[in-house]
Amino acid sequence: MRKRMLILVAALLAFTIAVGSYKFFQIKAAIAAGMAWTPPPEAVTTVVASSEKWPATLSPIGTVAAVHGVTVSADLPGIVESITFDSGRNVKAGDVLVRLDTSQERAQLAAAQAAAELAKLNADRTQKLFEKQVISQAEFDQTNAELKQAEAHVGEIQAVIERKTIHAPFSGTLGIRKVNVGQYLTAGDPIVPLQSMDPVYVNFTVPQQQLAELRLGAPVRVSAESLSSTPAGRITAINSEVDESTRNVQIQATFENPRGTLRPGMFVNVEVSVGSGEPVVALPASAISYAPYGNSVFVVAEMKSPKGQTYKGVEQRFVTLGAGRGDQVAVVSGVHAGDEVVTSGVFKLRNGAAVLVNNKVRPSNNPAPKPEDS
Repeated sequence: MRKRMLILVAALLAFTIAVGSYKFFQIKAAIAAGMAWTPPPEAVTTVVASSEKWPATLSPIGTVAAVHGVTVSADLPGIVESITFDSGRNVKAGDVLVRLDTSQERAQLAAAQAAAELAKLNADRTQKLFEKQVISQAEFDQTNAELKQAEAHVGEIQAVIERKTIHAPFSGTLGIRKVNVGQYLTAGDPIVPLQSMDPVYVNFTVPQQQLAELRLGAPVRVSAESLSSTPAGRITAINSEVDESTRNVQIQATFENPRGTLRPGMFVNVEVSVGSGEPVVALPASAISYAPYGNSVFVVAEMKSPKGQTYKGVEQRFVTLGAGRGDQVAVVSGVHAGDEVVTSGVFKLRNGAAVLVNNKVRPSNNPAPKPEDS
């Protein structure tokens, strides 16, 4: 019985060793095959980097302001008798906008004119009497003074009537009216905004450190989502003081605006040229791999595998970026002219990965792209 048990144990042990050996060599072969396997090259597009000299620019945010802009208001209290303008229309300086009711003032004017006529008759009589020495100098002076007072009163009422006819103070574009016929206005009540639309100002600020780079007459361009083009203007004023709270300096540029595309109050992106700039390497924005620890690009180079085989792979390089222009980004350091840089497919690459370059379809690399018709 014992002999049988020993034979059974020996047989099981031999079977276990045989199976284990088989699996060991099978796993060893699989590991060796896995280590020998290399992933297929990733398909990418590339561009050969070239050095360009971009003009140095500042890109602050600006606000459009009218050269002349007011809210036309009532000078004197009164009831609106007639409105002679339409909202949004262009007007010229001196055009009548609103007339207030002047029936009471006209009645007062008639009475004042009658009093002035009577004072004139009295002055004429006293003149004749004074020449005949019938009345004294004091009486003569008194009647002349009364005449002047009566005439001044007539002029005062006429001025009130004129002030109740409200005119456009300058040529421009009206906004939306804020009054209606029959409405009572007090002095200072708004009637309608009026803006002079051509030319216009664009106000923006720059840090005090960059003030030395600006000069009067320097070209300025603006852009906004609502603008189909980028209007050009020039710096016409630099503030004489620095804001103590922000240490910024306010700059004012003047733009021709014949079509009225720039409207007062608009926010615009400003681009100011401040010099010839430094040489940079311009790459498509799609070539940059953005990351919190640093931005990088992949440069194509000839590499060797662990087995000594030569293949086309990529080397990851960290870069310092400058300003952007259209589809391009300026690379200040990290890439040299002549380097072949991957422009698409960077998200699937790693340092040393094999690549297959296919440049039949490349990402856009236009410094001044324009929307295409759909």
